[in-house]
Amino acid sequence: MMRNVHLVPEDEDDIYTGYNDYNPQFDEDIDNDEGFQQAVKTSHGRRPPPTASVKPVLGAGPRPLGTAAQRMKTGMVSSMGRPTTGAQEGVARPMTAVRAAGYSSAPRGMQFDPLNQAKGPAPPLEAKAEDSPEEKVKQLEKKVMELVEESCMANSRAEFSLALEKAKEAGRQERQLVRQREQLASGEQINLDLTYSVLFNLANQYAANEMFNEALNTYTVIVKNKMFSNAGRLRVNMGNIYFKQRNYAKSIKFYRMALDQVPTAHKEMRARIMQNIALVFIRMGQYSDAVTTLEHVMNEKPDFKSGFNLILCYFALGDREKMKKTFQRLLNCALNIDDEDKYLPHPDDKHYNMILEVIRNDTLRRMEREKKTYAEKCIMAAAKVIAPAIEGSFAAGYDWCVDHVKHSMVCELAQELEMYKAMCFLRKKNVEEAVETLKSFEKKDSKVASTAATNLSFLYFLENEVGQADKYAEVAMTADRYNPSALVNKGNCVFMQGEYERAREFYQEALRNDSTCTEALYNLGLTYKKVQRLEDSLDCFLKLHAILRNSAQVIYQIADLYDQLEDTAQATEWFMQLIGVVPTDAFVLARLGEIYDNEGDKTQAFQYHYESFRYFPSNIEIIEWLGAYYIDSKFCEKAIHYFERAAVIQPSQVKWQLMVASCHRRSGNYQQALETYKDIHSKFPENPECLRFLVRICNDLGLKEAQDYATKLKKAEKARELREQRASSGSRRGSGRGIREHSAGSDRASSADSGRGGSGGSRGGSARAGSASRGGSARSGSGRMRLPDSNEPYEATKKEVDASYVDPLGAAAERPKTAARQRGQQPEDEFGDEELGDDLLPD
Repeated sequence: MMRNVHLVPEDEDDIYTGYNDYNPQFDEDIDNDEGFQQAVKTSHGRRPPPTASVKPVLGAGPRPLGTAAQRMKTGMVSSMGRPTTGAQEGVARPMTAVRAAGYSSAPRGMQFDPLNQAKGPAPPLEAKAEDSPEEKVKQLEKKVMELVEESCMANSRAEFSLALEKAKEAGRQERQLVRQREQLASGEQINLDLTYSVLFNLANQYAANEMFNEALNTYTVIVKNKMFSNAGRLRVNMGNIYFKQRNYAKSIKFYRMALDQVPTAHKEMRARIMQNIALVFIRMGQYSDAVTTLEHVMNEKPDFKSGFNLILCYFALGDREKMKKTFQRLLNCALNIDDEDKYLPHPDDKHYNMILEVIRNDTLRRMEREKKTYAEKCIMAAAKVIAPAIEGSFAAGYDWCVDHVKHSMVCELAQELEMYKAMCFLRKKNVEEAVETLKSFEKKDSKVASTAATNLSFLYFLENEVGQADKYAEVAMTADRYNPSALVNKGNCVFMQGEYERAREFYQEALRNDSTCTEALYNLGLTYKKVQRLEDSLDCFLKLHAILRNSAQVIYQIADLYDQLEDTAQATEWFMQLIGVVPTDAFVLARLGEIYDNEGDKTQAFQYHYESFRYFPSNIEIIEWLGAYYIDSKFCEKAIHYFERAAVIQPSQVKWQLMVASCHRRSGNYQQALETYKDIHSKFPENPECLRFLVRICNDLGLKEAQDYATKLKKAEKARELREQRASSGSRRGSGRGIREHSAGSDRASSADSGRGGSGGSRGGSARAGSASRGGSARSGSGRMRLPDSNEPYEATKKEVDASYVDPLGAAAERPKTAARQRGQQPEDEFGDEELGDDLLPD
């Protein structure tokens, strides 16, 4: 082994001579070398090194420097152009066969770059292949979840059709996802939660769209799949669907199956399911079973809903004692709401007040208000139900409920119950008790006293006792000046007194206190309309119409104001809107027909008048218009029907029967016209118009009766002239005649003449009484004077001058003497004490 080792003799040149020599120029502190540090920080040191210090080796040819020189060149090239190790003076050492580890030869001119900045930014990350099966599965799964969320959001917006379409699309995409996973042989990675969400959402959307069979099928798929945990609770939803279908037996079955799968530790869920079971029993009329279920709920987890339903069951069973006990248990139910004091401001703690501004109306606060409102609603409804049943009278029942409510945590409801008690008295028409109940609130706190005084003021206003209404309106305003109802009542009182400006001020103050007070705005519009400020009134009613869109009264006021402003187009449009709200209002139809009639559109006018007649066939004005329309249209036969109806409604008015006869005559039916005139003459023998037509028609027909009717006509005209003369003479007498008749009538009234029935101070009244006391002469048989028979409707007619005058004082010998008769006889008293002869009376 040693024979292969060659030892170099001392006289031979060592090829490694000078390799370990040290150049003192490199003995520098690099950290403190300013040139070096400047080169590192900037591109100063990136310039190529100078080549003057490198001497070429003769005969060596072009070749790279050795290893040491290469290391020094690439590792430490100074900015001063220092020589490298391999480029020392003398002959360059030969290349070694083995290069040092970690070094390689490089061309000249390589720059110093210790931070590798010359290479540029790092290349971007390699993108994932989108066409890979795993990526496709993930994208499809994400799309399914997005569809489910969109379906739920559409359902929350009540867009049920869109929600169902999204749910179906999510189901299709989920099945495609399952098939792709099966193709990838990754069945163990199937997302069961996603499948459950898709099916559950689809079932809910079917139920929301009332597709109950499809919803039940989808729920059945979920429930029967053993891979879904806790899916059995969905039987509650299936029970709800059967309940909507009124299949109560199956509903109870599924509720009980769901109840069996809920652990006993979940008391709230079990209580809710049992509430559903009790409601089904109530719908089925099985109140005893419902009582058993609700009693269990009240023992386990009492709440207001179960307590109220239990009271209703006992009310249906008629158990008074159980109603009382359950009402007491209802009052003791816990609200589970934090102390209200935390919402009160702290004057010394600004930080707490800032927090209070945030939480005063946040979601939690609103939820607490809703719970409290629901509890109060249940208690009030229960009290109203049981009060008339638990005692002998509803007043005693309300007193019992009020006493127990006062000692509960909702004591503020006691006063509201007493107020409702007063309203019950009003419903039973017992105004005195209602007034006494409301008066008992006068000494209560200001808010309750104001409410009670407001109700009292309104009661007195309805009874037309404006003074008392004004008094209690003042009391209500004194107790609470910001009570808009009290201000409205006060405005109503001064309105009735004719002080329209004061009424307007009260209505405006009520609106300033409560801008949503529709009563004040409506009354303000009426006040402006009363003082002929039609534009202001129209503004008020238009504002009110924006609040009450379908109020018939508001729409009518707007239409009427446009009509008064002579804006026919707007009036017609608003009346058309009003007919859309109240299509059977005969008055509105007649009003619209009148507008078209004034415009000259007879066709539309007839249409609306006829519609008004159909809904209210007793309106004389509409009947008269329709009859006149047919006469103008030359259809006299059709007008007969309307005038005959008018004659039935007003049998004491001769003009309707004359119009019937005239229609027969104009249509050429003279025989029927003659019969009609004869019938009218039998009822109204003194009517000259009837006699005149009888004379004419008899002459036209050549009847012998024409002369008889002519004689009667002359007598009737003479009698009418005498009556008119008496009427005119009576009007000329003036007040002196009235004083005389009053005194005589008063003396006459003191006698035992009971047939007059009154003081006789009124001239018309004494005339009627005189006719009655005389036993009924032919003159008293006048159609205008006699009352209708018992089988005829009473009709209040206009007051007219009594042409058939009969002196109520009787004959001259029986009348007491008065000072007025001492005066000279006047021409108007010529027939005062005499009766007309037989030649002036009709046969």
